[in-house]
Amino acid sequence: MNCTNSMAMCLLVLLVTTLFPYGISQAADSIQWKNEEGRWTAARAKEWYSNQKWMSGANFVPSTASNQLEMWQAETFDPATIDRELGWAASIGFNVMRVFLHDMAWKADPAGFEKRLDQYLSIADKHGIRTLLVLFDSCWNPFPKLGPQEEPMPNVHNSRWVQSPHIDIQKDPARYEELKPYLKAILTKFKDDPRVLGWDLMNEPGNGNETQGEKWPIAEKKRAHVVLVGKFFDWAREVNPSQPLTAGVWTNIGKQDDPLNKLMIERSDIITFHTYAPLEGARKAVEWLQQADRPLLCTEYMSRGSGSTFETIMPYFKEKNVAAINWGLVSGRSQTIYPWDSWKKKYTEEPKPWFHDVFRKDGTPYDEKEATLIRTLNGIVH
Repeated sequence: MNCTNSMAMCLLVLLVTTLFPYGISQAADSIQWKNEEGRWTAARAKEWYSNQKWMSGANFVPSTASNQLEMWQAETFDPATIDRELGWAASIGFNVMRVFLHDMAWKADPAGFEKRLDQYLSIADKHGIRTLLVLFDSCWNPFPKLGPQEEPMPNVHNSRWVQSPHIDIQKDPARYEELKPYLKAILTKFKDDPRVLGWDLMNEPGNGNETQGEKWPIAEKKRAHVVLVGKFFDWAREVNPSQPLTAGVWTNIGKQDDPLNKLMIERSDIITFHTYAPLEGARKAVEWLQQADRPLLCTEYMSRGSGSTFETIMPYFKEKNVAAINWGLVSGRSQTIYPWDSWKKKYTEEPKPWFHDVFRKDGTPYDEKEATLIRTLNGIVH
């Protein structure tokens, strides 16, 4: 997702990682960097990965949903569209989707939420697709609200995507335990479900979004998330699911002393990461992360405008046996065909090229050459 809709945000993250506020930072300092009991051994992770077909797929939200709440709330849950669009994904050989959940949707209706998640998993399984489930998210609007979601801002990238949990909880360590029932309920119910590929505990910890009213200094947010993500791993280990746990490295790749990267690499069963860089940047990320000696899954890539394309990146990932999960499947209410700079620059027509996404709303590929390449790499012969 890389919610760096403002390039200044990228620079801010890089500039402030050495600044340490008081309060939460003191709790983060107590973290011991070691492999906790219950973490998969490298041998177990490699054996698990060796039993998987090479994985390729997309981050998926149906085109009729602008965010996670629209995807999962009963009033807007849309199994017909999910079925149709996952069929398009399967037609080009995609066999995995990365899908975001939301704690507030579960809390409002636990039984209904779990039923809808089960229904989604059945639809995906029908199409030969397994799912990496994302439980929390640090990106975009920090003030999620239940109920009908606002209409997307015209031609603006991910204009209604929301963080999970609410920023007020993220800021308050005394409230972290409020999240435990949600995490443990979802993991407990689906911990041995073969339709679930794995558990991505939080998307892009430490990322933020000033353009949507977040007033939390990035340095402080990063320090808080060291504590928060650590708790997510602790609670998930208590459930001990049969699927692997992970949280993905997304910034400061190659920086040995980044506290969040260190936490995520040392506590994940499998290593996941994001890169929207051209091939050389993707190569550097893979080479650095290979030092962890565990399977690698790229859970976000492909932003045509920044030089990360199917043509350049996907063949390299297959060569290196790195799972390839791009951002976006079908152009829709998330509007991720528009680039990050659409928050600052007005777009009045479809961008050229599209930033993310593979299919138009009618199921035709945005670029038939791309679709042919994807089918070929996935062994689909017509």
